[in-house]
Amino acid sequence: MPNTPRFSPDAPRPVELLAFPAVQLLDVAGPLQVFATANDLSGGLAPYAPRVIAAGDRALTASAGLRLVADPLPDRDAPVDTLIVAGGPGVTAACADPELVAWARDRAGRARRVASVCTGAFLLGAAGLLDGRRAVTHWTQCDALARRHPLARVEPDPIFVQDGPVWTSAGVTAGIDLALALVEADLGRDRALAVARHLVMFLKRPGGQAQFSAALALQAGEDRFGALHAFIAENLAGDLSLPVLAEAAGMSARSLSRHYRAATGLTPARAVERLRIEAARRALAETAQPVKRIARTCGFGSEETLRRSFLRHVAATPQDYRARFGEK
Repeated sequence: MPNTPRFSPDAPRPVELLAFPAVQLLDVAGPLQVFATANDLSGGLAPYAPRVIAAGDRALTASAGLRLVADPLPDRDAPVDTLIVAGGPGVTAACADPELVAWARDRAGRARRVASVCTGAFLLGAAGLLDGRRAVTHWTQCDALARRHPLARVEPDPIFVQDGPVWTSAGVTAGIDLALALVEADLGRDRALAVARHLVMFLKRPGGQAQFSAALALQAGEDRFGALHAFIAENLAGDLSLPVLAEAAGMSARSLSRHYRAATGLTPARAVERLRIEAARRALAETAQPVKRIARTCGFGSEETLRRSFLRHVAATPQDYRARFGEK
């Protein structure tokens, strides 16, 4: 597993972004720009030496059609601080390349930390780097990652996950969030915040680290159930049982259950819980309200019910979540 290479304090940290044919362009360009901006704003010695690397024919085409020219794979023993594996449609072929998988495994062992963006987690998994660790990938691929690598603890909700020296991120733009977190870990919150502001990004997205908001998760049903979603959002603290929702939707309870699941993939009860959790995350991160009050106003009734829902969906207690993501 990753070790702790020693670098001179006057030397930039080598950061390698592994690409391959049909890589997702933003998985490479997003994190790369974060490190480049950190260098631009350093006011002196650049803290990072980022570069894009690839095996074989290093003039590769991203899935978006843009041609990229990468540096060759470094020798396994060359110094490296951070190895980041991008994702994209080409990751399946990358995982089937035994030489690339072996190189990634060995290279990760030389690095202080290793990370993946989006479906790049599959390559980390193929290299055995996710065994026994928490991980995340694009929300559409979480089940597949869990099936392929059953020793990994795949979590579908976070924007990114850190488990020791291994970091994984959710889909596409989440790689920018991950890179900002790496900069924060290296250089401190103020420096990372300066980078985020320059890129017109949130250092931490409002509402916490959910991979996508509950409202976006329910977007597929907006045409038919948009009014119902508005009703739920306006009445989070009230009775949102199935009969009440059915009346608001002008349907029978049985019809609502059937048609709602077909449109969104969720039961009405699960959708209500997700929207309540999202509201509670925002309140915990952005206000100083007592947890007991947040539980009541978001419809959980009691602090204990809120705590159980948070442990189930966020893998943290409300207090721990606030300590990590609340206003400093």
